[in-house]
Amino acid sequence: MNNLMSQEIKDLAGALAKAQGEFETAKKDASNPFFKSKYADFESIVEACRSKLAKYGLCFVQQTEFDGEKLILTTTLLHSSGQWICGKYPVLTQKNDPQGFGSAISYAKRYALAALLGV
Repeated sequence: MNNLMSQEIKDLAGALAKAQGEFETAKKDASNPFFKSKYADFESIVEACRSKLAKYGLCFVQQTEFDGEKLILTTTLLHSSGQWICGKYPVLTQKNDPQGFGSAISYAKRYALAALLGV
C-alpha cells in the first residue's frame, strides 16, 4: 500500500470527479503588493469547493509535523467510504519565529489544498 493513499480510491476518485465538475472558480480577491498582483487566498479556495466536497462525502484536513528539523504540512482528502489520499508539502520559513512559521504555514496550506483538489 502506498503511504499517500488508501489501498482503494475508486469511491473517492468518483466523488472527487463529480465535486470538481461543480467547484466554483476561486476568487482572486487578495493582493500581493510586492508583485502588484491578485491571488486567491485560502478562504477563497475553501469557499470555492467546500459545499461540493461535502455534497459528495468528501472533506479535508491539514496537519503539520516535524521530520527532523523540517516542518511538513500534510493535506489529506477523506471520503465517507474511508478512502483517502494525501500530499506532503515542505513548509519553508523566512524567519524562525512564530510570525515566520505562521506565514509559511498559511502559504503552504493554500498551495497544498489547491493542488490536491485541482482548484
